[in-house]
Amino acid sequence: MSVLHPRPGPHPVHTIHRVSAAAIGGFLCVFGGLGLAPSPPMLTTVGAVVLGLATNGLLAVISLVVGVALLGSAAVGGPAASTISVVLGGLFLLSGIVNGVLVGTSMNVLAFQLSNVLFSLLVGGVLIITGAYGRITGGLPLDNPYHRDVPDDALPAIPEQRSAEVLGLAAELAEAERAYALHYATPEQIRRLEKVWVHRVAEDRRHAWRESIIADNVGSSGAA
Repeated sequence: MSVLHPRPGPHPVHTIHRVSAAAIGGFLCVFGGLGLAPSPPMLTTVGAVVLGLATNGLLAVISLVVGVALLGSAAVGGPAASTISVVLGGLFLLSGIVNGVLVGTSMNVLAFQLSNVLFSLLVGGVLIITGAYGRITGGLPLDNPYHRDVPDDALPAIPEQRSAEVLGLAAELAEAERAYALHYATPEQIRRLEKVWVHRVAEDRRHAWRESIIADNVGSSGAA
């Protein structure tokens, strides 16, 4: 079991995704609500200042919608918060760049100022980093909830792989890795998985799992 996550429950990676999405979503909801309070015009190039940021009616509505989306994703779960954060983070970065060019022009329909541009770039970067944390990377450990093993259908289709024995071994191995990732694996499963982890090819991993079962059975018979 992981020292940082010693028992079943929300994984720290999911917690980071959800907390960051909820924090930014909550701020955007407050910003949008305060921006709509005085009933400002929807489209104006110069807006009121709320929480250090300029806003008009349209920007306030957009902020509320985005904030609710982030809060909703945080309530649904870590994977949803991660996906929504990365997508909206990219849109925030794009908004900061585009509206930065439009500041001071008649096309600045969101009433952006320099502070808004910097805020959009900052929030976009934070959302992408926190949303992608522990998910978009190579060599994910089994403790990571986004870890996926090589699928069997990616390997050459040969009769041996389709036998009942192979399918049974694959199911047992998958269940053991799921148990380890969710922190309820038995000591026996962990011991067998340690022999499997040195292999990367799915067929080799199943073979190592089978050999570990045989070794345990032989050891049990000898002890008896």
